[in-house]
Amino acid sequence: MAEEKPNLTQSDLDRLMSDDPGLAQDWGDPGPAALPASSDAASGDSPFGPPPASEGAARPLDFILDIPLEITVELGRTRMIINDLLQLGQGSVIELSKLAGEPLEIFVNGKLVARGEVVVVNEKFGVRVTDIVSPMERVKTLS
Repeated sequence: MAEEKPNLTQSDLDRLMSDDPGLAQDWGDPGPAALPASSDAASGDSPFGPPPASEGAARPLDFILDIPLEITVELGRTRMIINDLLQLGQGSVIELSKLAGEPLEIFVNGKLVARGEVVVVNEKFGVRVTDIVSPMERVKTLS
């Protein structure tokens, strides 16, 4: 049976992405007293990874680096009635709310975090980030 990993809630992710100065203390390294004593820790074979080279070298948020996130880039939106939707066919054009040249919105887990512009790299579409949303602007989008 595979071991289940704990899930972070949306509020945990929002807090981790914020500019909270107390975050390092809340999520930081618990210190050696919180880890079980074992001979593995001394040899570097600990399940927590090798011990840091120096006290200041450990990054306290390393454990979140492998958490998958859903990234969505929004070109625009529109509303239509079902009858209009059923009339669409090949070659139909759907008018969107954004104007040509306006920045695209980049969402992480449904929250607006940045804006960007379309680029083509090796025949694939991509987005060049042009603006990171400030924490105050992120708060405004919650209402």
